[in-house]
Amino acid sequence: MADALDLLTTRRSVKPLELIGPAPSAAEIDTILTVAARVPDHGKLVPWRFIVFEGDGRLKAGDRIAAVFQADHPDAKPEHVETERTRLARAPLVIGVVSRAREHVKIPTWEQVLSAGAAAMNVVHATHALGYAANWMTEWYAYDRRVLDAFGLAGDERIAGFVHIGRAAQIPVDRPRPSLDQVATRFAG
Repeated sequence: MADALDLLTTRRSVKPLELIGPAPSAAEIDTILTVAARVPDHGKLVPWRFIVFEGDGRLKAGDRIAAVFQADHPDAKPEHVETERTRLARAPLVIGVVSRAREHVKIPTWEQVLSAGAAAMNVVHATHALGYAANWMTEWYAYDRRVLDAFGLAGDERIAGFVHIGRAAQIPVDRPRPSLDQVATRFAG
């Protein structure tokens, strides 16, 4: 039990630009995704799925992001377009967590969205357990329908997050965390 608590209390986000290779192996990616899929899922709806961006696929995805950026910013400087092109290549591996919450007679969509968030957090925890570091984030392209279409998302699917994964180039520093008296109360009736 202590090892699990140590794992949970030592997890830190690491900026994508501070993540270095090598990326997790294929077997490790399968482990990460297996852990990610073990989240609460009321009704067994599987309201999430994963997109793995690895190797050259990160740059091919970046080409799609850059094309949309350039369409919206035709006067953008080449270095700004290149920044967009490399969005998913800043880390050795990126796992996109897709929320596919749908109307259901018994299961509120909010519960389904939360399940996708739990899946993303499990990606982060499994990554840490394997000795890697991660950063769960969304940026503008996570909300742009043209990019989502280019990534193969259905019309009712959304990105819950992109989890950037690699090895920390340096030991991450913890950020200030709220004290429990700021975030926890006890219901007394």
